[in-house]
Amino acid sequence: MKKYSAFGLLRNALSYNEKWPEAWRSPEPKRKYDVVIVGGGGHGLATAYYLAKEHGVQNIAVLEKGWIGGGNTGRNTTIVRSNYLWTEAALLYEKSLKLWEDLSQDLNYNVMFSQRGVYNLAHSLQDVRDIERRVSANRLNGIDAEFVAPEQLKKNIPGLRVTANSRYPVLGASLQRRGGVARHDAVAWGYARAADQRGVDIIQQCEVTGIRREGGKVIGVDTTRGAIAADKVGVVVAGHASVLADMAGIRLPIESHPLQAFVSEPLKPVLDTVVMSNGVHGYISQSDKGELVIGAGIDSYNGYGQRGSFHTIEHTMQAIIELFPAFSRVRMLRQWGGIVDTCPDACPIISKTPVSGLYFNCGWGTGGFKATPGSGWAFAHTIAEDRSHELNAAFDLQRFTSGALIDEHGAAGVAH
Repeated sequence: MKKYSAFGLLRNALSYNEKWPEAWRSPEPKRKYDVVIVGGGGHGLATAYYLAKEHGVQNIAVLEKGWIGGGNTGRNTTIVRSNYLWTEAALLYEKSLKLWEDLSQDLNYNVMFSQRGVYNLAHSLQDVRDIERRVSANRLNGIDAEFVAPEQLKKNIPGLRVTANSRYPVLGASLQRRGGVARHDAVAWGYARAADQRGVDIIQQCEVTGIRREGGKVIGVDTTRGAIAADKVGVVVAGHASVLADMAGIRLPIESHPLQAFVSEPLKPVLDTVVMSNGVHGYISQSDKGELVIGAGIDSYNGYGQRGSFHTIEHTMQAIIELFPAFSRVRMLRQWGGIVDTCPDACPIISKTPVSGLYFNCGWGTGGFKATPGSGWAFAHTIAEDRSHELNAAFDLQRFTSGALIDEHGAAGVAH
């Protein structure tokens, strides 16, 4: 890693970035690539990076219609965990979590991954049973998980209202100590720089307007910067996957919804972990800047808007204040929304398609950010080898024909 003297740091600080090198190139698109990745978010950049690093693919382009980190990657709430119920999902997210643990070193870029622990609250006896079941399933899969009783929650999270007779009784929680948060835009920037260093062309302001086919095989894409030929095309466009699939004559079993979040004014450290509640569709953590980061569930209507409806935010605020009464005096600073595409079983699609050479990675719902490294790693294998890795074999498109769905609504039913 490059080192700077104190004088060097001061000189760069006063240069107003004028002499700083670009983190990645901005090349003109070539006429042809071996692989084109559509979507310059975390998943797409990770896919390109692992294609180059793990599979030796040299001629790769990432096409982004806006700017790197400007989509869902920069519009989420940064939570990372792997404590899903079913083995297929749990192992894929655990692969991702293991990659997270070494990601800053691998990319030589600080993604600010903080393993501060993630709690899932139980508000009813049924919640307790469901959480105990998931804890047991996690342990059987070698994933760290434990049940925390109310008395221990009071000690671990002093600001949390832990009672059995409030609007949202707290009867316990699951805890994954290895879970936590990461800096979302740093993840995009780190993957972009690392991919660029391996020769990947990152082309921004380049919207794909069509997918070219010939004889049942993909041959490239049409873009706002001209046609680009490719032997293989991987599509990773969270929220808009069904739009891109329609360009290739494919209908995906996906719905898109707005997903909202908001942050408070900065505070001194008051919350050193992540607290989630599926029952109230809300969760909270505190950023390194001191802001309380609060997320809601998805808006119930379909759409591609990035704002959402106020009543969803209002409900989430009410729930968080019931759980943390002291936060009622904190002012909200800003609010935003992302777009999530959801599958009927709350699990993703990482798959080949009926069009030869065309691959889709989508349907992550509210769990996309935490899956970024594992998703890119598995999708890169699928594209390079033209077959699924065992970690993503269960997430093939064919499951919607065979009926072999993986119902993760219990572990993925809230934005997190």
